[in-house]
Amino acid sequence: MTAPARPRKLAKVPFVELAGGRLQGVVSSGSDIGRVYVSSVASGTYAFACSTNNNRPCGGARGSFCNHIRALINEAVLQYGAERVARYLKVETASGEPSASTVETCMSGTRPSQADTKDAAPVFSRFLRHLAYLELAPSAAPLPEMQWFPPTRTVA
Repeated sequence: MTAPARPRKLAKVPFVELAGGRLQGVVSSGSDIGRVYVSSVASGTYAFACSTNNNRPCGGARGSFCNHIRALINEAVLQYGAERVARYLKVETASGEPSASTVETCMSGTRPSQADTKDAAPVFSRFLRHLAYLELAPSAAPLPEMQWFPPTRTVA
């Protein structure tokens, strides 16, 4: 696991990952506290998808990136660093250190297409699984589903 490039606030984008050939994550709604959006951008093609947790399409993602996808890109850059996000998404940036705005601008300039939202359910499911760990009481006992992690210290 790589340490975040910079600390980030989790209120707007509580979950972001580079997985499955996509930048994907969960973005909070700006207008309804009970609604979240599952947003993604495909590596290489920049095909994007954005829908609610109830699989309703985002009204802002019509032909271009919506604000949810922009927020996802910004938070991914904070989490992983602009260079890693650009490399993963196969974004060709001008010379110099890329930033969230240059990554987004380079992808938007290629006229990305809207993708199917069929992959939203597994992303949202992983997000919910991560939330479940926050509800556990602090304990030093091992979690069965986490046993594949190597031990951090040797017991004598």
